[in-house]
Amino acid sequence: MTTLQHGGPFDYDAELHRYHQQLRTAIDVGPDDHVLDVGCGTGLTTREAAKAAVFGSAFGVDISAQMVAAARQLSQQQGLHNVHFDQGDAQVHTFPAERFSLGISRFGTMFFADARAAFSNIAHALRSGARLVQMVWQDKRHQEWAAVMQEWTTVIRSGGRTPPRPAATTDPFSLADPGTSERLLAAAGFVHVQVTDVREPVYYGPDADAACNAILSLQSMRDVLAGLSSTKTEPALQRLRDIATYHTADGIWFDSRAWIITAHRQ
Repeated sequence: MTTLQHGGPFDYDAELHRYHQQLRTAIDVGPDDHVLDVGCGTGLTTREAAKAAVFGSAFGVDISAQMVAAARQLSQQQGLHNVHFDQGDAQVHTFPAERFSLGISRFGTMFFADARAAFSNIAHALRSGARLVQMVWQDKRHQEWAAVMQEWTTVIRSGGRTPPRPAATTDPFSLADPGTSERLLAAAGFVHVQVTDVREPVYYGPDADAACNAILSLQSMRDVLAGLSSTKTEPALQRLRDIATYHTADGIWFDSRAWIITAHRQ
């Protein structure tokens, strides 16, 4: 029997483990770098940048107060003194001008309400010649994880229950078109844009129950269950379990594709 658990936030670091390795190689932090991490979440990429930038520093910004608090705690536990975090929206955050030699983002730049303004603000914070290395999702049709969530929502809707529409939000696939990214970056003052195709599975836990609870830790998916009677909730959860069963020898993995987009500040 699958039950809804409220054990904590979605573990993006576990989900994106294989992508993280790819991005870390592409970032290639130098010992003297001063790194800006956009949409840092709980700060794994920021902490790793700080460890590599032994004579430099790393600064992470994220809109989630909960994630920033976790990032600070983890950094303190690891004894890092050259890493700092701030809660804020990188689209409008007041960064010091030309402070950073490297900008990075792991799936954190797709959610801006005004992407043009956001990239201009990030460019303002980077030195001339600084690299910006970001990882973003490719088109939704290449994301098996998104298909699972969509199928489950459709199943519930077809059973007479219409899940509440989520509040207006930005699109996680807003930078899926490389042409769009190139135009936005060029308008913000970036040159030499390079786009690299990356294909890795994403991890949702050791078994189907864990995958279900990972999916249901996302607020958008919990909203799908909101208002269902107890007699309908358990069948809905069992259906999700059936849909989410993609067993491999080492857990539940869904196919996906992303871009690594690298550019240089003029």
